[in-house]
Amino acid sequence: MPAYPIVLAHGIARFDFLRNFFSNGFDALGLNLDARSDALHYFKGIASHLRAKGFDVHHSSVSFAAGVDHRAQDLRDEVDSVLKLSGKDKVHIIGHSMGGLDARHMIVDHGMADKVASLTTIGTPHLGTPFANWGLANQGDEFVRIMSRIVDFGGFKDLTLEACRTFNTRAAEQEASNSVVYQTYAGSQPQKLVFTPLQQAWEIINKDEGDNDGLVSTKSQSWQTSLKRSDGTLKSINQKVFPVPVDHLNEIGWWDLSELREVSWWRRNIFTASRDYELRIKDVYLDIASHLVD
Repeated sequence: MPAYPIVLAHGIARFDFLRNFFSNGFDALGLNLDARSDALHYFKGIASHLRAKGFDVHHSSVSFAAGVDHRAQDLRDEVDSVLKLSGKDKVHIIGHSMGGLDARHMIVDHGMADKVASLTTIGTPHLGTPFANWGLANQGDEFVRIMSRIVDFGGFKDLTLEACRTFNTRAAEQEASNSVVYQTYAGSQPQKLVFTPLQQAWEIINKDEGDNDGLVSTKSQSWQTSLKRSDGTLKSINQKVFPVPVDHLNEIGWWDLSELREVSWWRRNIFTASRDYELRIKDVYLDIASHLVD
């Protein structure tokens, strides 16, 4: 078990408003939804699953959809808070989706390389995603401009193929030279099993890059096999396949009805299917945590 605390770094446009919505609803009915519960958290039930096994786990909470540099600064502040609270000098980060990019930018651009022992990314668009390019080309750019009067949605521009390519080139030397251990997990599912709202995105991505999780291709999630310093020294990136078939939502512990399409009709007990599936996801995180090395 690692001595350093673990920080779970969430992706863009987190949907935790559901947690507050249901909590308020239960309160109105005179019922109490334990505020400490992570049953409706972005990382659904994952922190509590790890804590029950003795791990020191913390959630991040960075800007909703701001640009990656802004989110990276938020994450830096949160990591510093965790270090102060724990009395440790480093953390392990497990980042989902844009959370992985936030962490990489934080390490490279905000002096945090010596405070991060390892970065594990899950479903992260290291090479960008064609869906971001498609969305911005199909009036998404105008949407970002209009919505910026209310909420900063600039982060979507940082998920394009070009933006990620630029960062990868700029960051290569630092990432190859620092002491951070990098590993990636790439998940995917057939289109019929992907969460219904993500199925169009699955088609767009599949056309250009093949297998994907409904928002990011496995190629982009895997990043690259190694990082190369200017002197030719190579630093390996541990690339892994997510051991459970997953879409982008499933990767953080959320079951959806599309999963029933793979369950025999006589076994379609929703509660049993969702519980068993979500436990399998939690156990993937447990396996990751159990193999982190300080």
